[in-house]
Amino acid sequence: MRGASLDRLTLLATHALSSAIFGFSLTQYPGVDPVVGALSGAVVFLCLRHIYDTLSLARDKNEIAEDLRFIRQANLSVRGSLDDTKKRVIEITSALAKRTEQHEQKVTAELQLLQQALLPRVGKVKTTEQAAAIPSAAPAPQYARTQGDAQMLELIRRAIEDNRLDLYLQPTVSLPQRKVRFYEALTRLRLADGSVVMPSQFIKVAAPAGLMSVVDNLLLFRCIQIVRRLTQRTRDIAVFCNISEQTLKDAEFFPQFLEFLRNNRDLSNQIVFEFAQDTVLQATKEVEAGLKSLHQLGFRLSLDQVTRLDCNFSRLRAQGFHFIKVKGKTIISGMKQANAPVAAEDFKELLARAGLDLIVERIEEEKTVVQLLEFNIGYGQGFLFGEPKPIRDVGEVNDARVKEASAAAAGRTAPGLARRFAG
Repeated sequence: MRGASLDRLTLLATHALSSAIFGFSLTQYPGVDPVVGALSGAVVFLCLRHIYDTLSLARDKNEIAEDLRFIRQANLSVRGSLDDTKKRVIEITSALAKRTEQHEQKVTAELQLLQQALLPRVGKVKTTEQAAAIPSAAPAPQYARTQGDAQMLELIRRAIEDNRLDLYLQPTVSLPQRKVRFYEALTRLRLADGSVVMPSQFIKVAAPAGLMSVVDNLLLFRCIQIVRRLTQRTRDIAVFCNISEQTLKDAEFFPQFLEFLRNNRDLSNQIVFEFAQDTVLQATKEVEAGLKSLHQLGFRLSLDQVTRLDCNFSRLRAQGFHFIKVKGKTIISGMKQANAPVAAEDFKELLARAGLDLIVERIEEEKTVVQLLEFNIGYGQGFLFGEPKPIRDVGEVNDARVKEASAAAAGRTAPGLARRFAG
C-alpha cells in the first residue's frame, strides 16, 4: 500500500515537473508572457493527468473484465462439480440402500436357516410324557395361563419350531423431555391360539433344559434386524438386548454368538447387552470371559434386575458396563434397603463419577416422574412412557422384502452361520 502511494506521488511529481519545464521553456521565446507560460504548463499538466487517468481506467476495465471471465469460468466449473457431486451422492445413496436391503435379506435368510438348524436341538427335550401333556385347543386369554413344566417345555419347543418367538420393544426416554433414546428388546412366546407366554413363565423352564441359548440367539438375530432398520433413520437410538447366564456358559452356542457379533461390529454403538445383577456378582470364569469378549468387541453392557446398590461401580465400568437399571420404587423409598452408599439425590452423581448412566425403570405414574425429577434422573422406562410392543406393531419386519427373503431361505442349503450352528 505504501509502495503504491509512493509510485503515485512520484508520477504526480514527474507530471508537475514536466509541465513546469514546458511552461518555463515557452517564456524563453520572445513575446511569450510568463503568465501564458504558466497557463500552458498547467494545461500540459492537466493533459498528462487526463491521459494517465484514461489509461488507468482502461487498464482497470480490462482487469475487471478478466476477473469477470475468471469468475464465470470458476462458477461454471463449480456448477459442473456440484452436478457431478449430486449424481455421485445419488449413486452412493442408491448403492447403500441396495446393499442394506441385501444385508437385511441375508440376515433374514440366515435367521430362517438358523431356526431350522436349531430345531433338532429343541427336539431333544421332547419326551412321550411331554407330548401327551399338550393342552387341548380351547379359547385362551391374552396371556397364557400357568402350565406345568412338561407342558411349558412342549409349548416352548412348538413356539420355536413354528417361528412364534416374538420380539417386543419398550422405549426408554430422556427426562424431563420424554424423548425416546433407547429401546429394550423383550421376548414373548406366542402360542398357536394367539395367547402370550411371558418370560417369567418360560425362562424357569427353558433355562434348565438348555433352551435359553436358542432363545437368546434368535433374539440377537431379530435385534440385528431391527437395529439395521433403525439406523437407516438415526444412529442415536440403541437397543438393549437381554442375555441369559446360560448363553454365556454355553460352549456350543456362545462362540457362534460372538462370531455373528464380529460380523456386525458396525452396530456396536446401537446394541447394548443386558445382564442380571446376580449373573454379574456371582460370575463364574465362563461368565467373566463372556463379558470380557463382548466388551472387547466394543459392545456396551447394562446391569439389570438390580437389588443391591453397594456395588463396585468402577469395576463394573472396567468390565464394559455403561448403564445400570434401578426400579423407581428403590430410588424413591428403598435406598436404605438396597444398601446404597449415598442418598437418592447423590446416587446419579456417584454413578457418573464411575462412568455409568442411571436408567430408572418400572415407572407407571406421573407422580413417580415428579419425585424422580427431584433427584435429577436422566432416563426413565416404564408403562407410563410406553408398553412393550411387538415388532409388527412398529412396522419393522413384516414387509414384502422380509417375507420374500424368508421364503427364499427355505429352499437353500445352509451357508454361513446356519452351517456353523448346525455343525
